[in-house]
Amino acid sequence: MAVNLSDYGASGNLLAEINELGRIVRVDRGECDVIVKDGKIRVISDSSRSQSETAPATGDWVRLKTVPELGTVIEEILPRKNRLSRRDPSDERGEQVLVANVDLVIIVHGIDRPLPPGRIERLLTLGWESQSEVIIVLTKVSEMDNLLEEKMEIIQAIAPEIQILSVDSSNMQDSNLKKLRDRIKPGSTAALIGESGSGKSSLVNALAGFEIAETGEVRPSDRRGRHTTVTREMILCPEGGLLVDTPGLRSIGIWDAKDSLKKVFGDLEEVSENCRFNDCAHESEPDCAVNEGVSLGVIDARRVSRYRSLLKELTDQQFKQAKRKS
Repeated sequence: MAVNLSDYGASGNLLAEINELGRIVRVDRGECDVIVKDGKIRVISDSSRSQSETAPATGDWVRLKTVPELGTVIEEILPRKNRLSRRDPSDERGEQVLVANVDLVIIVHGIDRPLPPGRIERLLTLGWESQSEVIIVLTKVSEMDNLLEEKMEIIQAIAPEIQILSVDSSNMQDSNLKKLRDRIKPGSTAALIGESGSGKSSLVNALAGFEIAETGEVRPSDRRGRHTTVTREMILCPEGGLLVDTPGLRSIGIWDAKDSLKKVFGDLEEVSENCRFNDCAHESEPDCAVNEGVSLGVIDARRVSRYRSLLKELTDQQFKQAKRKS
């Protein structure tokens, strides 16, 4: 079946310049599903057969070629406009790209479970570091709407300017669900991130208008779910726009994200301009405006502690990267 690659986000220049063009919609070990003008094909993705050292990720645009003894293979991964990534859980010195070429990051959280501020801070840092738009969607509001206000207050205290939508995924006429659909424009790519059991798969099904992703139950004891999504797969919505449901994130190691971290902790950054030292770490330095705010009770000491912890994590990461390259 013929495919219009502009529906998958291809620009006119990309279509004109690359003959054997495709976009990766799913990555498995050693192989990928790629959308090309003639439909979906399975290709070899082994990095040793690619001209690029970059490992393929869902959302990548690629140049393909045919090798007689192998079939269709990835010849080149084209430059990414951006990427949503975290520190690789299996290698703390490496980056794991979750989705490439993203326009909107949707942070999903079910209101039926605790909302640690540190988790939202990490997810916001990941989202903003991708240089995409970021919104937060609270799900399962039909189950425990009495908890909605509490969760909203936690998020607004951390990121007062972020857009928050509370969505009832079981109600196709839900007004906020329609607002979310309207945010996912034809040809644009939205990636959903959040922990397992947060309602991502149900939200994907609601946005698509029919059941695509498998959903699972959560344990009553801790409100955690099993991983119903096991790979990152791109889905074309009937009304246009692309969705990528990601497996639940247990580990949210941030990657090379100092600028985004400053955005998440903008309130502390603003106060720190009054510190005596420009490179103040807000620990034991004299005349630290941040610590003074803590002592006066106008700054939350726990928030400062999380900020220090994330800064240290990034500094250690950069040191390990430099050591690995040396």
